[in-house]
Amino acid sequence: MSIQEEQLLSPGLHAEQLTVFESGNEMAAMAAAQINYHIMGYFPITPSTEIAQYLDMMKVRGLHDIQLIPADGEHGSAGICYGAAAAGARVFNATSANGFLYMIEQLPVQAGTRFPMVMNLVTRAVSGPLDIRGDHSDLYYGLNTGWVILTARTPQAVYDMNILALRIAEHADVRLPVIVAYDGFFTSHQKRRVQHFADRATVQRFVGERPPAAPHVLDPAKPVVIGAYMNGDDLINNHFQQSEAMRRAGEVFLEVADEYAQLSGRSYGALDLYRMEDAEVALFLLNSAAESAKDVVDALREQGIKAGIISPNFIRPFPAEAIRNALRGVKSLLIGERADSYGAGGANLTHEVKSALQDDKNNHTIVLSRVFGVGGKDFYASDAEAFFGLAIEAMERGYAETPFDYYGHLPGDAGNKLAPVIEPMHGSAFKSGLIQVTVNEETGKLKVRIPPLRALTDKPKRIASGHGACPGCGIFPGLELFFKGIEGDVVTLFHTGCAYITTTGYPYNSHKQSFIHNLFQNGPATLSGTVEAFFERKRRGEIEVPDDFTFVMVTGDGGMDIGMGSAVGTALRNHKMIILEYDNEGYMNTGAQLSYSTPIGHMTSTSGVGKKQQGKSFHHKDTPQIMAATNIPYVFTGTEAFPQDLVMKAAKAQWYALNEGMVYGKLLITCPLNWKSEDRDGEKIVKAAVDSCFFPLYEVERGNTTITYNPDAKGKRAPLSEWLRYMGKTKHLLKEENRSLLEQFEREVERRWEKLQARHDSPFL
Repeated sequence: MSIQEEQLLSPGLHAEQLTVFESGNEMAAMAAAQINYHIMGYFPITPSTEIAQYLDMMKVRGLHDIQLIPADGEHGSAGICYGAAAAGARVFNATSANGFLYMIEQLPVQAGTRFPMVMNLVTRAVSGPLDIRGDHSDLYYGLNTGWVILTARTPQAVYDMNILALRIAEHADVRLPVIVAYDGFFTSHQKRRVQHFADRATVQRFVGERPPAAPHVLDPAKPVVIGAYMNGDDLINNHFQQSEAMRRAGEVFLEVADEYAQLSGRSYGALDLYRMEDAEVALFLLNSAAESAKDVVDALREQGIKAGIISPNFIRPFPAEAIRNALRGVKSLLIGERADSYGAGGANLTHEVKSALQDDKNNHTIVLSRVFGVGGKDFYASDAEAFFGLAIEAMERGYAETPFDYYGHLPGDAGNKLAPVIEPMHGSAFKSGLIQVTVNEETGKLKVRIPPLRALTDKPKRIASGHGACPGCGIFPGLELFFKGIEGDVVTLFHTGCAYITTTGYPYNSHKQSFIHNLFQNGPATLSGTVEAFFERKRRGEIEVPDDFTFVMVTGDGGMDIGMGSAVGTALRNHKMIILEYDNEGYMNTGAQLSYSTPIGHMTSTSGVGKKQQGKSFHHKDTPQIMAATNIPYVFTGTEAFPQDLVMKAAKAQWYALNEGMVYGKLLITCPLNWKSEDRDGEKIVKAAVDSCFFPLYEVERGNTTITYNPDAKGKRAPLSEWLRYMGKTKHLLKEENRSLLEQFEREVERRWEKLQARHDSPFL
């Protein structure tokens, strides 16, 4: 039992608190709601996503006034937070892994200009390869950003540290942003008994008002310049002041934590020391692993072995003096780290502990370092026993035979090399010979002849069976139908998302031809590099590949939000490739958060429905029109409900990608799990979306727009409500009290449809 848990049993005369059973993410959201920050700029990423979801749920019930701003990516969320901080707002954020790295260039800006904020880093493995579970490879990238970094081992500590963090950030001697780091899934999702203050006024009195003397840009009587250009003579002074503020943050932490202990009954020192008073052998572990090892310490103590655990409560500033004091009598120390600093003979904290000990000439502690638990690999009591065994062995030998190593890795075995399950398919295997594409010399447009769809059923699927998509998922019917129109070999790039996750779980995959993965924000640029390397290597005679080799990037799950900049840049360069977006109207792979393609009023996990909010508050992005504005040769929309239309457009897409340049296509697909619809209704739902003119079928060919299916002309036009009634996420829009919101949605759909018809009628629009 930790010190904090012991104190929960006897809170004494402290402020009134409630005992609950909650996770770390829930407690981070609770602290933020009680503080009532002004702004949270956020972007969903597992496992930190839940914090924004919980805050949205609380806002629907009127429990806080935080403005939750969904960004187009983590880089944007960091910018939102910095801008709000510069305006004098109290600012909050949460992220993980590659999202943290994506925003990282913004973080030194905020620290260097000394604007406070609090960000929860729910630690997760940094790809590649991709792994969504917890280690510290993201956290270690933050060590040199200039942010104060607090570490929380338990959900209780997550709550407490979030309250301490704001006081520290805004302290006159600090004025730096603060990270609260805790372990993804271990701490973020596992529920524990915790206490929180019954009245948020208690929290608000503790954190106090924002310091009135802090500069901001909203006082016209006191104009300020934020981020002025500096030469080296000035910059070194700025950095010295920042370094002093960071050093002072350690002292301020102890002052604020002591005050908090009087209020809450829970105390936090620079280090969490478990049975270290006379320890001769010890482990140095960060966050949740330290909690897991404490029972092992108790067992070793019963055997007469003087064992202990050291775990820091903050690592920036680094508590070097406290560590020196804690290790005075320790003969052997093993430092376990959930990340590596490749080639350095130990990860970051290993070298910082060793550096701290160098300044104590009387210390002769033997230090071992082991990298463990990367990618969320579990850490059991048996692993802690093994660590202590290594430390005890070094103590008995008087030296560490292997100072640095990995722990828990497995040796490879050539005999277990994976063999293909199916024979590789290429070339003629994917050529039906039944699709003909010719250029109409008069109009300049393409003429496509396709056979009856049943004639294409013999054409093999590009994606093998055995993927892990949900029942009724519309991604793979849509993709496979599109690929029926593509002849010959392809290289596909899938960025992170449901289509990627469900088809590539190592050591198996469902892709029959070459496949690349990269992150949301950089898929288009990545594949453009592949395309240009193909042409250059072919020009040099290094490869012999048919000319109809086609490059397709598959995006979805909000990828055309965070990846929009890369997509537009790739389009402007006009690389010979296809970007195919499956639009499921949200970030489904991270838990159905709203994206910019989510229509107004639709319910997601970050646009809840309740007395204070009725779904998403703004209209969806018209991505095909944005891409058409880049003047690429071909843009189209399609759905599985109109299969001939989609196959013809796929054939056109391939021709343009092979002969002229970039193509963008958008497929509306269903997500029954998060749309709250029937698995079997996918085709019916997307057809209703087309017939209501929410998702019109059209193409923009060399700048000329053609509507390929007009429900008005066909006498098939349906009201928007016909589409909305199929989905649980939209049924609230059909209630009388939401009539005005539905009418607003209907007006926008009609406006876009009329503009599209005007473009169809005139080649100059």
